Amino acid sequence: MNPYISIIIPAYNEENKIKDTLENIKNIDEISEIIVVDDGSSDNTSKMAKEVQSDKITVITQDRNRGKGYALNNGLKVAMEKGDIIGFLDADLGSSSKEVAKLITPILNDEADVIIAKFPPAKKKGGLGFVKGLAKESVLEMTGVELDATLSGQRLFKKEVLEKFDEIPYGYGVEVGMTIDILKHGYRIKEVLVNMTHSETGRDLKGFIHRGKQYYHIKKVLRKKKKEWR
Repeated sequence: MNPYISIIIPAYNEENKIKDTLENIKNIDEISEIIVVDDGSSDNTSKMAKEVQSDKITVITQDRNRGKGYALNNGLKVAMEKGDIIGFLDADLGSSSKEVAKLITPILNDEADVIIAKFPPAKKKGGLGFVKGLAKESVLEMTGVELDATLSGQRLFKKEVLEKFDEIPYGYGVEVGMTIDILKHGYRIKEVLVNMTHSETGRDLKGFIHRGKQYYHIKKVLRKKKKEWR
């Protein structure tokens, strides 16, 4: 019997991308269900998601914006009921969402307990590498494992891994915190190169504010993890 694979897609104001993202994964045979969690969007994200024809898709609409962590936890309430393997995908991947198939094969082959998508280099200049560097160095310092895609939100987990968490952490440090915990619990992580693309933050004020928040949250998570694992 094939494992039941559930994909959770948190979405906030992604009316321009969500349909394309869903159309390109709905026919992947290995995927059993797709749970879209509209995190209180002020646009037509839910409407566009519901227009995609597939029995696999469930759309949950939250009454207000509560953040990615809350949306993931909301989706997990549904996914954990049936899912043997549970994946997180961003809503803005568009047609490149089909690359998730490259993550499915290695987890089905038991090459690791968690598969993380490793993106190609960004096409436009973003930050100065401080956030990515901090994330990579933090995981290496805490676990002795060197990973390149510690910030990637495109991940597949065996159910037993997620059962270690009472809930998904909140804030921009979620991926780093989870990666540290997963490795500390002795689970195997594998990075897989994919040709995915999504909205990139540039070197404008908005981009720098976003990366500033990321940096702060990762530092906060790192302090917490050092206390928990000392």
